[in-house]
Amino acid sequence: MNIEEFRDHCLSKKGVTEETPFGPETIVYKVIGKMFAATGTDRIPATANLKCDPEKAIQLRNEYKSILPGYHMNKKHWNTVILESELDDPFIKGLIDHSYEQVVMGLSKAQKAELGQ
Repeated sequence: MNIEEFRDHCLSKKGVTEETPFGPETIVYKVIGKMFAATGTDRIPATANLKCDPEKAIQLRNEYKSILPGYHMNKKHWNTVILESELDDPFIKGLIDHSYEQVVMGLSKAQKAELGQ
């Protein structure tokens, strides 16, 4: 998956904004103000940090060489995924969806209502 496809899938999710709070080289995707994905514009190959259930995070790291502990993140809850790797696009989209869902689950009732959940 290339960075444009990653961006498109993130932005296709309901209530998502794209921001650059850490500078122009790091793009952050948020749902109702909570980060669920981040990617660097200067990384080759392209990578992304995605939130993940802690048990699933460990399982994925053990199974796939292109899934690593989250770079500059809480490694219990975040993985770094090498986008341009052996991982196919549907699988990566599933990881993005899981990250989004992890954040939505943690939203307040009012925030979920704002999102239409």
